[in-house]
Amino acid sequence: MGTLSMIPVWFLLVFAIVIGMFLWRLGSSLFEALRNNASPKEVLSAKLISKRTHVHGNEGAYTAYYVTFELDNGERREFRVKSQIYALSAEGDKGEVTFQGTRFLDFKRLD
Repeated sequence: MGTLSMIPVWFLLVFAIVIGMFLWRLGSSLFEALRNNASPKEVLSAKLISKRTHVHGNEGAYTAYYVTFELDNGERREFRVKSQIYALSAEGDKGEVTFQGTRFLDFKRLD
C-alpha cells in the first residue's frame, strides 16, 4: 500500500487549500510591493482626517496603525503608518503627505 493511500483525502485537500492561501497572500504582497516600487513618489497637500488602530492576535498581539488623509482634490487615502507617526499626528493636521503607490513615506505638518 502506498503512503498517499493511507492519508485521508480530506487532509490532503485541507493541506492544499492552506498552501494555496499562503501562496496567494505571498504573491499579492509581492505584486503590491513591485507596483509600489514602479509608482512615482508623490508629495501632495493634505489634511489628516482620521486615525484608527487594528489589534491582531491575542497572546502575541500587535497593533497596526492607520491614518486617513483628504487630499486637496477631495480624494481620501488611507495608509498604514509606524506608531511614531501615529502618535505625533492629530486629526485636523494639515501638511504635505509623501507616498509611493499605496506605501506611506512621510507627513510634514505645516504650521
